[in-house]
Amino acid sequence: MSGVLLSIHVVAAILFIGPVTVAASMFPRSARVALAAEPGNPRSGAAAVVRVLNRISRVYAALGVTVPVFGIATGARMGVLGETWLIVSMVLTAAAALILILLVLPRQEAMLQLIDGGEMLTGPARRELGRLGGFTGTFALIWVVVVILMIMRPGSTTGVH
Repeated sequence: MSGVLLSIHVVAAILFIGPVTVAASMFPRSARVALAAEPGNPRSGAAAVVRVLNRISRVYAALGVTVPVFGIATGARMGVLGETWLIVSMVLTAAAALILILLVLPRQEAMLQLIDGGEMLTGPARRELGRLGGFTGTFALIWVVVVILMIMRPGSTTGVH
């Protein structure tokens, strides 16, 4: 049973966390292109890309909830929920979720409103896109650390160090 839970956990991480990380990371540059485009036809294509990236970010964020659910189920089944590496991973996962929900998605929505309102790339929009890029970079970096913790499992007896 542990193998099944672990498999679902890993597949969900690859299929759900990967796409939301990529889409969120691509969003600031794509929004910059959309805001810098002249209003009219070129802008509509760039705006469509931004809308798709936002939708991927939102939908896959919701689907990504399965990753910690199956991760916790796997950890409980394996009897490792009290291990430091897993606790740190769970805290980092919660931090990544909060960054996505509280900082990334609302800023994406704000950028979509600017694009849909015909706004151009101004100083404040540039700064906000810079912040958004920082938040999405932090989100991605957290997942890199979580993956390393999952593979290395400090203190484990698997021989992988």
